[in-house]
Amino acid sequence: MRQRGLGLIIIALMLGMLLAALDQTIVSTALPTIVGDLGGLDHLSWVVTAYILASTVSTPLWGKLGDQYGRKRLFIAAIVIFLTGSALCGLSRNMGELIGFRGLQGLGGGGLMVLAQAIVGDVVSARDRGKYQGFFGAVFAVSSVVGPLVGGLFVDHLSWHWVFYVNLPLGAVALLVITAALPGDRQRARHTIDYAGVVLLGGATSCLVLIATWGGTVYPWADPVIVGLAVAAVVMLAGWVAAERRAREPVLPLALFRNQAFAASSVVGFVVGFGMFGALTYLPLYLQVVHGVSATLSGVYLLPMMAGMLTLSVVSGFVISKTGKYRFLPIAGTGIATVGMFLLSTLTESSGMPALSVYLLILGVGIGMTMQVLVIVVQNAVSFKDLGVATSGATFFRSIGGSFGVAALGAVFTGRLAQDVREVLAGSSLPPGFDPAEVQKDPTVVRRLPPGLAAEFLHAYADSIAMVFRVAAPVMLVAFLLSWFIPQQRLRETTKAADLGECLGATSAERSSLEEVERGLVRLADAELRTGYYTRMGDLAGLAGMRPEGVWIIARLGGKGWVSAAALAERARVSREQGRPYADQLVDDGFLERSADGEMLRLTERGQEAALRLLRCSREALSRSVADWGPHPQLEELLDRVAPDLLGALVDRPR
Repeated sequence: MRQRGLGLIIIALMLGMLLAALDQTIVSTALPTIVGDLGGLDHLSWVVTAYILASTVSTPLWGKLGDQYGRKRLFIAAIVIFLTGSALCGLSRNMGELIGFRGLQGLGGGGLMVLAQAIVGDVVSARDRGKYQGFFGAVFAVSSVVGPLVGGLFVDHLSWHWVFYVNLPLGAVALLVITAALPGDRQRARHTIDYAGVVLLGGATSCLVLIATWGGTVYPWADPVIVGLAVAAVVMLAGWVAAERRAREPVLPLALFRNQAFAASSVVGFVVGFGMFGALTYLPLYLQVVHGVSATLSGVYLLPMMAGMLTLSVVSGFVISKTGKYRFLPIAGTGIATVGMFLLSTLTESSGMPALSVYLLILGVGIGMTMQVLVIVVQNAVSFKDLGVATSGATFFRSIGGSFGVAALGAVFTGRLAQDVREVLAGSSLPPGFDPAEVQKDPTVVRRLPPGLAAEFLHAYADSIAMVFRVAAPVMLVAFLLSWFIPQQRLRETTKAADLGECLGATSAERSSLEEVERGLVRLADAELRTGYYTRMGDLAGLAGMRPEGVWIIARLGGKGWVSAAALAERARVSREQGRPYADQLVDDGFLERSADGEMLRLTERGQEAALRLLRCSREALSRSVADWGPHPQLEELLDRVAPDLLGALVDRPR
């Protein structure tokens, strides 16, 4: 594939990832305005929940269907679904429509996140894959951080509809490039897709989220609707357990829950997602309604939390890779996040912005210290056979925690607000023609009331949002207690190279165990190959004293016949005059020979033997990085495939 064509494809894939990640958080600062326009404050949480739930539950299907029927056509389908959902969200006339279309948008978003990363492995060489994985992780991380700010900018300078419409031109560009430039899939992998497991687990999760949303607010806890949802959830969970026992490729193997590290990390991840998305959903409401700041400024005030998350995720990954220790991080992180939640529970209508920024920074630091580690803990605790599904399970529980947390905390907020509003109405005289129900449907109504009455309603809103964090703080404390059950084990080499993007937000993973090891291996190789690699390889292969440029040429020509000298120079991005001295030295030393006209080059028998030794040394170095997974035929095949790809790459040519 030509470099220019590859660049276009990578940009298109990154656009798809950007849009899917951005839509997790971009609506947070737009929600107060959306509610003011469409009404339905009691349904606010579902605008966030519908997207996360749909994208999370659909992830296993997108990954396996892409393997089976071709990732290109599935990625195109995901873009079309996402853009259709985005357009319909922008056209929504009420909260019910918006919630339904957000679910459709999330269905496409799940495919964008999973397939964009998978396609990179199809179009990028093993040597360059680690770099591009880092790019995609950075895109997800940055979009998660700036999402609330971008949403606020659109609301203030255009309208809330553009929070969704912005996806259309960007998504159209991605669609055109992928359709025209991405080559068709050559390989297919047959799967026995666990449709029953996906449907039953998704249905049971949805029932539980509805119970958390409606129980005690819309319906009494003993209402037939709540009881029916509870019965349906139990029946579907029982059906899911039965389905997983029979499935050849279960979406979440039951045996994983017997692993202490997986079980503890899943619960902690669930609570971290619960807290993160709860804060992102209700703090903009506090800022815009209680303090009257603009949507853009509310996004600015959220930056300390997002910056704390991102910074500590990076720092945590660095500490783990250098020390091999990780157990203390989720313990400290959940403890700090608990303190942050408690501090946020003290907010009132008179709380100052500097104090709020400090509270948010503390919460972000705690979540950042925890998120990066949980995927590493799980990957480090399971066998190679379960690596892929355990990783997807860890991200699944974090995502479900986010959707469950927003719904449950939404019920807390709605219930408390209704109680506080009743108390205000009982002791206040209302202006003629004022409908008190409007306060709970449209928070902007409060600002149009007489100052004294407005202050009482603002207190009601501040108290209701503080109540959200009074509930979230003890939940986070449970995560702190459970984090002590995460065991410390010897850190595997490839596990050190976890991607930052996979540890933020509600992104989901859906890869095989072999793909998980390969991702870590190429990231490690990327760091290893940057400086002095061909000097070291030359020494190991018995070529001590040879210039690294000469070693690179031998590695590049190994296993090949006659190669054009001009083509070799072009591959090395040098002129023939610049490369000639190194080739001449190899000819003089008996490693290389030229054709009669001097235009073609090939290795001699001695040169081919040296190239084979280089390949063996490269493979041995890689094998040490995967040795702690134990012997496995798939790992041997991986080494045989990756080792030649890492030798003689353009990016590593000595300079």
